[in-house]
Amino acid sequence: MKVGAVIITMGNRPEELRALLDSVAKQDGDRVEVVVVGNGSPVTGVPEGVRTVELPENLGIPGGRNAGIEAFGPGGAEVDILLFLDDDGLLAHHDTAELCRRAFAADPKLGIISFRIADPATGETARRHVPRLRAADPMRSSRVTTFLGGANAVRTKVFAEVGGLPDEFFYAHEETDLAWRALDAGWMIDYRSDMVLYHPTTAPSRHAVYHRMVARNRVWLARRNLPAPLVPVYLGVWLLLTLARRPSVPALKAWFGGFKEGWTTSAGPRRPMRWRTVWRLTRLGRPPVI
Repeated sequence: MKVGAVIITMGNRPEELRALLDSVAKQDGDRVEVVVVGNGSPVTGVPEGVRTVELPENLGIPGGRNAGIEAFGPGGAEVDILLFLDDDGLLAHHDTAELCRRAFAADPKLGIISFRIADPATGETARRHVPRLRAADPMRSSRVTTFLGGANAVRTKVFAEVGGLPDEFFYAHEETDLAWRALDAGWMIDYRSDMVLYHPTTAPSRHAVYHRMVARNRVWLARRNLPAPLVPVYLGVWLLLTLARRPSVPALKAWFGGFKEGWTTSAGPRRPMRWRTVWRLTRLGRPPVI
């Protein structure tokens, strides 16, 4: 199976990017083709043979990754598997691409694999980086209902069937939007603890737009994908969880601003999942109300 990799960058981590590219080049088996997408920035200093795409403006994470997908032909059709890797990450082992080939070849319904993210200094995996509710043991691999955006592999047939990431999200929850559409189409998602991306432990709230985007996109996610009766339940649960976490007053103000924006702006096309998909999500341990 042919493997490609999509890396988006804003040009502010040249040393980390080069280290990541070196770790991709060292993968066992056939060569992994790589495209680096400059998201509103030029791409410089990459090795010969690495494809580059320079976008004239920052299109956000999903927009940048979609541009990388199309660099491999419509829907990434030139390859069978695409790795999506954060530009400040590093593949920990040489066999990650080969493990992906084996996993996808062994399970025709496997559409997406979420890697384990580990801090390079401590080797520890943060709870929020395990994409399931029962996240106490990050070393346990399992079926899951979503995946980590900067450390994953996707079978390109998924994009051909359900489309790419939602450009309009810009940042936050774009992975779950794709995951829900893939699950509704019959694909499965695995979390694999043996496929590791080293990445420094950072707080997502370091991004200035974090609270607004998280709230707005949560509303969009529900409006686009959930059966109508579940939309208020899902968003009500998340409202209560947000208040229980006691964010600061500025953070809460930004969150409510984003929540309002999610209701008053277009969420894009609405394609509610089937009730059997709701049941599948429930059986997998995460009903789409939380």
